[in-house]
Amino acid sequence: MVSSIGNSSVTVGNVHNRKKQMKMFRRFLAHAVVILFCGIFIVPFIWMLLTSFKTQQEIYANPPTIFPREFYWRNYVDVFTKIPYMRYVGNTLIISISAVIGQVLTSTMVAYSMSKIEWFGKKYFFPLIIGTMMIPYQVTMIPLYMIYKNLGFIGTYWPLILPNFFGSAYYIFLLRQFFMTIPTSLVESATIDGASDARIYLQIMMPLCKPAITTVAIFTFMGNWSDFMGPLLYLNKAEMYTISIGLQAFVQTHYIEWGLLLAASAIFTVPIIILFFMAQRYFIEGITITGIKG
Repeated sequence: MVSSIGNSSVTVGNVHNRKKQMKMFRRFLAHAVVILFCGIFIVPFIWMLLTSFKTQQEIYANPPTIFPREFYWRNYVDVFTKIPYMRYVGNTLIISISAVIGQVLTSTMVAYSMSKIEWFGKKYFFPLIIGTMMIPYQVTMIPLYMIYKNLGFIGTYWPLILPNFFGSAYYIFLLRQFFMTIPTSLVESATIDGASDARIYLQIMMPLCKPAITTVAIFTFMGNWSDFMGPLLYLNKAEMYTISIGLQAFVQTHYIEWGLLLAASAIFTVPIIILFFMAQRYFIEGITITGIKG
């Protein structure tokens, strides 16, 4: 009897150890897969960074070298002397910051009205807004161009900034889902205390939704910072070019200096990386759609 009990306890212990080992193995495998994919995605960036420190002769060397024989810092100096890079940066910042302000203001207002305010037709308008996400940009590109041309906006920043002040279906959906996690009792209590919808929106909803708003701001900034098609369509003056279209114009009019262009691309990427790491906590919370539980 004692022997059978001892054997059963040993068996239970072995099963527990096996489960623990399998759990550790699955965790190790998951981390290994994530590290592998991270390595695959980061290789082009590392290659760009290393190549930006090479001379033109070393870039065309055969066989190619991974690490530069000697770090050639001149490429980073030439970025600001051979290319009007700071002008391109200023133009891009004007568009990107204006777009962030427009999206945050309008998308949050629409999302708030769709989640916490009762009004006639709300259940019909929200599916229509989501349905616009199914329309490809290529379908609306020519009609939008004709509208902006008739308004006299071609050759200005208005076609790149103005659409952001009408909201985005994806950002409205993202913010609405976040707003839905906030207890309605907070809104009802504020209404009983005499707070208007504008005050509830500014003093209650906006502070509680910082993660989602930060996510929208990051996505909007990244999209406009690296946008190529929009400036290509609407900007026709070299002094108004953004970074992406400015570098493309430089390639078309000059002998391709890959070291110089890769150095410019590395500088171009830095603000996005800094922005992500500064707002990483809010960004992750916004993506996972977490909030106050009531």
